[in-house]
Amino acid sequence: MQSTDMLTKVKIALQAPYTEKTSRYFLLRLKRQLDNEPAKYPKPGRLLVVSDIEGDFKTFCNVLFRGGAINEHLQWTFGDGHLVILGNCFNSDRRAIEYLWFIYSLEEKARRKGGYVHFILGNNEIINLNGNWRYEHPNYAKAAPSSANPSTALYDANSELWRWLRTKNIMEKVGSILFAHGGVGTDVIQTGLSLTALNNLARPYYMAAGSAFENPVLQMLLSSEQAPFQYRGYYQQEIPEKEIDRVLRYFKVQTIVTGHTMVGQVSSFYNGKVVNVSTDHANGRSEALLIRKRHFYRIDEQGKREQIK
Repeated sequence: MQSTDMLTKVKIALQAPYTEKTSRYFLLRLKRQLDNEPAKYPKPGRLLVVSDIEGDFKTFCNVLFRGGAINEHLQWTFGDGHLVILGNCFNSDRRAIEYLWFIYSLEEKARRKGGYVHFILGNNEIINLNGNWRYEHPNYAKAAPSSANPSTALYDANSELWRWLRTKNIMEKVGSILFAHGGVGTDVIQTGLSLTALNNLARPYYMAAGSAFENPVLQMLLSSEQAPFQYRGYYQQEIPEKEIDRVLRYFKVQTIVTGHTMVGQVSSFYNGKVVNVSTDHANGRSEALLIRKRHFYRIDEQGKREQIK
């Protein structure tokens, strides 16, 4: 795919805690090539993690600003740090598409500075890849009665986003941390497959998630409550800590970081082995997780840091 001239220009009001209200634009170019994301990455010096912002573009920008990932001009300021977006960018908000284009553009801005943006799929992304985008976002869709292909429900360049989302993973390992939107249960490790193999197996079937699969591993990964983008066992079932330990040993990690199940604030569980970053962004409880070396910090809505492990 060849690079194009300016694709889109978006105006938002970025209300950062330490600056006055300003209006900003961002520009982007289409990627020359869309490659599947690796499943494993070396440990960076800094990691900022956010989840479940659900289409609220302004909140997303403010969270990244408070975490030091961007400035008031929407430029990458995190150097060689990594940003992890743990899914559920979608909702019925009219700016969800702008939000996705911004993540798309931020990937390249980060790489030019030696950083990286990880976008791990949540249940809302999987739902929309199944064709519900046109119902969630009618402002961006047009009728395509002659085709059953979900991508044709998107107009103009938004089909690029559909292709781009299909390159993403449902689980990733960064250094000694395993990331998944919902979590990883013991059913996943009983497959005996590597993290890369699990992602590669699931990726071609994102558009069929929820279907009945003859392959029991696909059934578990995409159409069950054990799916990494659906799992809630850490928080709703209070599973034994020894099951967490089995997952940690299998993937050779020390911590699992999730979103999906909302908690009051960014918090650690199971003696610090699990961290949840899903907070109530819609009602002003908008927090992020900052990881520096071995220390984990909660960043609250005022930008204050508090160590949690």
